[in-house]
Amino acid sequence: MSLSFTPEQLGSLELVEQAMNQVVQRYFYDGQFFQTLRNGDYSMLQLRYFAIQYSYYSRHFPRVLGAAISAMEPRSTWWVPLADNLWDEAGRGIRGHSHEALYRTFLHSVDPTIELDPYGIPLVPMSCAVSEAISEFITFFHHAKPLEAMAAVGLGSEFFAGAVMGTISEGLRHATYHRAHSLDLTFWDVHAEEHEPRHYQLCKEILAQCEDAGSLHIMYETGKKIAISEAMMYANLHDEMIAL
Repeated sequence: MSLSFTPEQLGSLELVEQAMNQVVQRYFYDGQFFQTLRNGDYSMLQLRYFAIQYSYYSRHFPRVLGAAISAMEPRSTWWVPLADNLWDEAGRGIRGHSHEALYRTFLHSVDPTIELDPYGIPLVPMSCAVSEAISEFITFFHHAKPLEAMAAVGLGSEFFAGAVMGTISEGLRHATYHRAHSLDLTFWDVHAEEHEPRHYQLCKEILAQCEDAGSLHIMYETGKKIAISEAMMYANLHDEMIAL
């Protein structure tokens, strides 16, 4: 399946979305991490490693959004959608609703003995898989033009984030992972069902204003690049988990 498209094949934002779905299928769902997770083939030690490492990715994502905002047009219609996303990360000001707090419920349901420092950061160091993914994101935004930055967040992440996190939630429901005790999957379910679809819709309203051929091509190529970069994090995490 080729993931290269001519401008004629990307004649609308809807067609760009369809092309992005092919990218997500190949690099996410067909990848070893998602296949192994859904089959219930990870050990609890490996799942513990994933839970700790993803906590770093989730914790650093507000920095990614901040970098994206810095690349936006100096117009509220461009940066407000990302600021709204950032406000969700903070739980919209409601105590205990921040994504950091929600994630901690999942983390400790995987292993209640995981130690955290006074700031809630695991004592286990961040892995190369996660640190490289975060660095690539932030470095990209340092040099991105506004449309590239919006496409990176919108099509390269939020467009499929709800479905991907829903797939992770589905995989984590495998009976293998609940033998000792039940996992708290609130963090994953809230993102899949509520937050991510709205985040993408806010970005889409901006992207839909730029449907000339050149802009659509930029959107797809940028979205594909960022999506593959994120997918590589899961692939590398899988390798690290298998090596335990």
